[in-house]
Amino acid sequence: MHIASSHVVTDTPARYISRLCAQFAHKLPVSFGDHHGRIEFAFGLSHLHADRTGLHITVLSNNPQDLNKLKHLIATHFERFAWQGELDLAWQ
Repeated sequence: MHIASSHVVTDTPARYISRLCAQFAHKLPVSFGDHHGRIEFAFGLSHLHADRTGLHITVLSNNPQDLNKLKHLIATHFERFAWQGELDLAWQ
């Protein structure tokens, strides 16, 4: 299993969970609440978690190529929603 994660310091992590999950829910299985989210892609999985420090995002896949695809998809959607806060994802 290949895993990457990112942490974004923000005062509104629940808002980003809601927006990301709602966006992907049009085409993918998604579940979310105020403090967590799960997006199921055909080639991997993304977990979103909000706490007092911000938003934690983890992506998992079976190979490095799919992991990079997941990171790109999540990052491009996140950056579209977060442009006003000038927030970026730094994957580890």
